[in-house]
Amino acid sequence: MTSTVRSKDGTTIAFDVWGDGRPLILVDGATSHRAVNPTFQEAGPLLSEEFRVYAYDRRGRGESTDTPPYAVEREIEDLAALIDHAGGQAMVCGFSSGAVLSLDAAAAGLPISKLALFEPPFVVDDSRPPLPSDYVERLDRDVAGGRPGDAAELFLTASAALPAEAVAGIRQSPFWPALEAVAPTIAYDGRIMGTSMSGRPLPGDRWTGIKIPTLVMYGDATEPWLTTGAQAIAALLPTASLQAVEGAQHNVASADVLAHALRDFSRDQ
Repeated sequence: MTSTVRSKDGTTIAFDVWGDGRPLILVDGATSHRAVNPTFQEAGPLLSEEFRVYAYDRRGRGESTDTPPYAVEREIEDLAALIDHAGGQAMVCGFSSGAVLSLDAAAAGLPISKLALFEPPFVVDDSRPPLPSDYVERLDRDVAGGRPGDAAELFLTASAALPAEAVAGIRQSPFWPALEAVAPTIAYDGRIMGTSMSGRPLPGDRWTGIKIPTLVMYGDATEPWLTTGAQAIAALLPTASLQAVEGAQHNVASADVLAHALRDFSRDQ
């Protein structure tokens, strides 16, 4: 059954919970939420014997509401409200751009006991095209102009690096309307990513204050640029370890393998 918490600015954040152990909060990436993310629905029950697992809809998606104007700090406050509900401290696991949001939350001083990151989509070299410098502005224009499909297509081609011909097929798929429905939130993740998809080294001062144990994961079947990005953030953080997840790509192929990695990490001293 869906539960809710209220964030600092009044936004209602909807979430599911499994188990009654130590709190673990899962943070989704761009365009995703509970209703369309099978990994969360599979991983929650798998982890419930050891954790109290929270999976939530980030603001503007699924059953969560939204309150303009947007700022990354509002999403950090959303996560803070969940941690407070969970008892005042939690382990956090972020996926894709949700991993970058989790990094920002840890850097802001939220009471996160351990931090797990799965494939933060950093572009730190020339292994793929960088994100266009006007990416967020173009997303905002498309949404404001009533063209959510164009915003979704820009995300898929410029951020997810899919070929245009593949996106043309996706636009005809049954799940395209769901993607258009969350298109107004795509620019949120663009703001979270900032300059970290520019093809340049990661900013040296944005996350270096993070001192909590951190696990950086990447799939051993993923795109090379995602592996490089995971390696870059692991090298930047003094308390980070790096781990390949067997058989996984960016969409996390196996919830049980992911659950095993999180269990092991949580037990490490």
